[in-house]
Order: sequence, then structure tokens, then C-alpha cells
Amino acid sequence: MHPMLNVAVKAARRAANVIQRASLNLDTIRVENKKHNDFVSEVDRAAEQAIIDVILEAYPKHGILAEESGASGLGNAEYEWIIDPLDGTTNFIHGHPQYCVSIALAHKGQIQQGVIYDPNRNDLFTASRGVGSFLNDRRIRVSKRINMNECLISTGFPVVDQSMLDTHLDILKDVLKKTAGARREGSAALDLCNVACGRVDGFFEFNLKPWDIAAGSLIVQEAGGMVTDFHGEQTWFESGDIVAAPPKVLGQLLPIIAQHVK
Repeated sequence: MHPMLNVAVKAARRAANVIQRASLNLDTIRVENKKHNDFVSEVDRAAEQAIIDVILEAYPKHGILAEESGASGLGNAEYEWIIDPLDGTTNFIHGHPQYCVSIALAHKGQIQQGVIYDPNRNDLFTASRGVGSFLNDRRIRVSKRINMNECLISTGFPVVDQSMLDTHLDILKDVLKKTAGARREGSAALDLCNVACGRVDGFFEFNLKPWDIAAGSLIVQEAGGMVTDFHGEQTWFESGDIVAAPPKVLGQLLPIIAQHVK
């Protein structure tokens, strides 16, 4: 395992310890609204700090882009860590066990390492560019299904910025007509991991943030999948509009989505 990936795994496990201890006393956790349907808890902040402490102890000159504390470290740093300390906060504060820690490392703007840890299942997803994707040290690949009527598609509802809600529901109706079903589980990072290991056959969502998708996108790509925006282009990291799937499924999923978006 790459030394920087090892540090990311150590940081993810440290954060997960903070999260899982807190999960035993959910009623005592302080929760704030950043905006409508966008929650942050003291656990998010504590887990994020645990991650940053581990990373900066190993690499004090690296930059940080984290969901709660924003960007820090050296300006224009060659290496930047992109951190979501608790992806699925709404699930967590409701006691719904679908959340994770997501950590990626970018070198000169390109994601090179990715770690996503699901503490409830003890599932550790890792990827290094050019090396492959792994679940608990076992190599993973995207699904081999090619017929849309056999495919299971995951998504996330636009509950924070609801300007695209009607468009999303129109897409979802068409997806449901042409596939074996759809799932909305509340953690984009884990949705991407599920694409990577073949638990679902595709994923799409609007307006995600870099920390939601940085690690998961690499894990999908290194598992043989493709990641694009809604028109098959590579603007997904900037726009947050993302589709991830095996190549043959992507080719069928994109037209369903594209007919509803400009």
C-alpha cells in the first residue's frame, strides 16, 4: 500500500472511532443547520480534526480541503487532501447506519489516492491511481451487467438545493421504467463505492461537493467504471453533477438523464 494511502487509512479509522463512540449517545449530540436540510454536528467537526491531525503530523506542508473547516495549509500546495469526515450526517444523527469517512489526496489537481471507510460494516475501500480498487484488501470490479432492465441504479435527492428537484424526479421516473429499480441511501461516497464493487450498476446525482465525490470517483475508475457529468464530459468535479457506471451501462444511462437537462 502506498505510504500516503496508509496515512489516509489511519486517519479514516481515527475519525471512525470518534464517530462510533458518539453514535452510542445520539441524543446528546449538538446539531446545527448550515442551511435547509444541510446538517452539521459536533461529531463532524471532531472527526474532521482527528483526520487533519493525522495527516499534518505526517505531511505538514500539504494543503487541506475539508467540508467543515474549508481550505487550509499552504496556498497552491502541490498535494491537497480532500476530506469529508462524515458523509451521511443526516443518516448518522437519525441513527440510520449508512454513513462513512471519505478522504482523497490530489497531486497537482489529479486525485491519486482514495479511502472510504464504512464503520458500521467495517468496509474499507481504497484506491491508488493505476493500481486498482480494493475492499478490505480484496480487488473489486464494477458490475458486468449490460441490460438496463437488470440494473439497479442509486441516486441522491437534491434536498439542500431543491431547484432541480422536479428535473431529478423526471429522470428518476424514466430510470424506474427502464431498470430493475433505484435506491436512495443518503451517502454519495458509499453510493460510488457500491458502483465500484458491483452492488449497484450506476449512480447519478446533482450538485455534489468535491469532498463528496473525490475519493469515490477514483475508486470507481480504478474498479473499471467511468465517471462523467450528465453529458458524458469531464466537468463533474467542478459542477458536482455526476454519473458513475460501468462503460456499457453509462452509455445507456446518460441518454435517459441528458434529455432532461440542458
